[in-house]
Amino acid sequence: MPTLADIQLARQQIGDVVVRTPLVPALALRDRVPGTLFLKLENLQRTGSFKDRGALNRLLALTPEERARGVVTASAGNHAQAVAYHGARLGIPVQVVMPEHTPLIKIANTRRFGADVHFHGATLDEAITEARRIEREESRILVHAFDDERVIAGQGTIGLELLEQLPDLTTVIVPIGGGGLISGIAIAIKEQRPSVRIFGVEAAAAPSALASRRAGHIVKLESADTLADGIAVKRVGERTFPIIERYVDDIVSVEEDEIAAAVHLLLENEKVLAEGAGAVPLAALIARKLPITANDVTAMVLSGGNIDINMVERIIARGLVSDGRLAMLAVTVPDRPGSLARLTALVAAAGANVLQLSHGRAFADISVRDVEIVMQLETRGPDHVRQIIAELERHGFGVRVEMRTL
Repeated sequence: MPTLADIQLARQQIGDVVVRTPLVPALALRDRVPGTLFLKLENLQRTGSFKDRGALNRLLALTPEERARGVVTASAGNHAQAVAYHGARLGIPVQVVMPEHTPLIKIANTRRFGADVHFHGATLDEAITEARRIEREESRILVHAFDDERVIAGQGTIGLELLEQLPDLTTVIVPIGGGGLISGIAIAIKEQRPSVRIFGVEAAAAPSALASRRAGHIVKLESADTLADGIAVKRVGERTFPIIERYVDDIVSVEEDEIAAAVHLLLENEKVLAEGAGAVPLAALIARKLPITANDVTAMVLSGGNIDINMVERIIARGLVSDGRLAMLAVTVPDRPGSLARLTALVAAAGANVLQLSHGRAFADISVRDVEIVMQLETRGPDHVRQIIAELERHGFGVRVEMRTL
């Protein structure tokens, strides 16, 4: 198990290269969360996540002979980018094994940083198995994403920074995948300030640490498919699990819709782009799954911001629908000239903006004398949507809320 001294040494080793990330108050979220909340912005590291810390600390420990042999790692993206970037800086050949469905942005960035990338399996666990084969057959050094003492120590430097940046700190909320991040932070903080509570948050679709804690031993999950791909791990680490059991006060899980809502909330309110894994602490706070009170001073670790832009677009659209600012209505009107103009005039008079529309005749369950017009509207909220529907129905149109996309 890494010690506080190991973490302090790691900071000396990596301090000139990694970013001492800012801890900023979440002012725009004050009315949504209890107490005072701060965001530790690890998305501002060079490769977009906290992984720079642990990866660099591990690479710096290699001997000249090991550097020449090169390293191999398995990662869903963030760790791969960190190993690739720092490996290139240090002149170390890097081979990366990624699961087949890794987000494109993480694949592209890893290759851009100079790593040799190939794909194996549907999950991180299958990719790790392949990386271990390469380690044996090619005599490379395996740089594990989380189950390595030097990696854990590197991640723990976040805990040192938190205590220095926020002397009144009472609570820290950390994402959990394999457990390297929360293990390092927990050691750094609990060994100096035992009263600070450490909470871990997992995706409900990949709750390996929570399942293991409940069972009293490490449990391997059958699947780990989640929007929070950075923490989509089937099995918590052999080294990290005892640390979690010793230092972490509680672990909770959040659902996929809660994660998506947290990503949207951070982007719109705090102007911060977080990947799913980075947003799970806020998801747990918003859902009131943690015992945070008005007197608490809380720091949540926003672990990374490497999210596919197409996914961001879908998350934003879903968030707007949830907030009632984007609505899709299927309106039945007479199939005659002027009907569409009359409909759009009523919508405009109600203060909504038409973004898209389509006509349905053959496949709509309506009279042959009618046509169904599906409209995507920009609206002001749920009350506004209800007002629009009432106004259209008052003028004789049949209206239903349409859940599919155009």
